[in-house]
Amino acid sequence: QVQFVESGGGLVQPGGSLRLSCAASGIIFSIYGMGWYRQAPGKQRELVATISRGGSAYYADSVKGRFTISIDNPKNTVYLQMNSLKPEDTAVYYCNVQTPRGTDWGQGTQVTVSS
Repeated sequence: QVQFVESGGGLVQPGGSLRLSCAASGIIFSIYGMGWYRQAPGKQRELVATISRGGSAYYADSVKGRFTISIDNPKNTVYLQMNSLKPEDTAVYYCNVQTPRGTDWGQGTQVTVSS
């Protein structure tokens, strides 16, 4: 089965930056893409950004211009560079990977933006 090493979360002040990473292993076939979702307390999990193996990226309106998603195909690793962080970005961030067998999810990492 797919396993993930997800890291980079933590506490940061408004306006600060964090870089999340998620490395997927145990994948026996080429991936379609990877992505990041987040879930804040009392809210539904929402899309943050996705990226295809070919490098096509999509972002939620709330993070456009502030976050950048990238992928390292040989390592099956996805990154999320988060700049100009706002308190509204506080959430647990989950990576996922899409393969011909379906979608698998990481364990999540907490991002807290607060003064």
